[in-house]
Amino acid sequence: MGPASRPPQFGSLSTRLATSAEELRASQTLRYRVFVEELGGDGPMVDHDAKLEQDAFDPVFDHLLLIDSANGERVVGAYRLLPGDRLGPNDRFYCDGEFDLAPLRCSGRRLLELGRSCVDPAYRGGAAMLLMWQGLANYATARQIEVLFGAASFPGTDLAVLAQPLSWLHHNYLAPPELAVRAKPTTLDHILPPELVDQRAARAAIPPLIRSYLRLGACVGAGAFVDHAFNTTDTCIILDAGRLSRHAQSLVGRTG
Repeated sequence: MGPASRPPQFGSLSTRLATSAEELRASQTLRYRVFVEELGGDGPMVDHDAKLEQDAFDPVFDHLLLIDSANGERVVGAYRLLPGDRLGPNDRFYCDGEFDLAPLRCSGRRLLELGRSCVDPAYRGGAAMLLMWQGLANYATARQIEVLFGAASFPGTDLAVLAQPLSWLHHNYLAPPELAVRAKPTTLDHILPPELVDQRAARAAIPPLIRSYLRLGACVGAGAFVDHAFNTTDTCIILDAGRLSRHAQSLVGRTG
């Protein structure tokens, strides 16, 4: 096996897929702390008494976990992963509720949906996200994934407030026509003309996870979905799996 196929590990941190109801519950607990308590999100299946962020899609997704063995095998990072070949003819991706995915479905390429990416605040920065990238790349390589996609979020639901970064993404990173996912409904009223985009302010307003995707060569779909339940505005990120794999290879020396 090549370097990228080794189980990612750095010190007491390592990644693996959840294999039990207890591990899934631990990831939902982390998601509650990040998406509900930190970011103000909610949803019809969120359990506020048990402090679990959960939904109807959890049973069909795989759950990539970042584990700290020095802290009681604590789950300190999570990613939801859904290979397209797992869906039946009447099944749907989570993103189907936010975006028209017809271009991806018609591309004939092997798809992987990403979602619910989060890291415990105490572990942000350093090796944590690098290990998550490596674990994600290993997963995609093993399943011969060609295109990764998913909703990536800006905090807040006011398109006017987010017009600068959303316009900057639209003018600089819009997906090519054959991958042109569109938000439901698609409105571009918030997109400013290029000459009205403050490049520095717009780049500064891009969330760290979206910045990371862009560094990997990701593009974005047209428009944005306002998710009032989660208190976010979502753009669809589309990423070539080969770029992720090459990036993961470059990380081995830093985390191996």
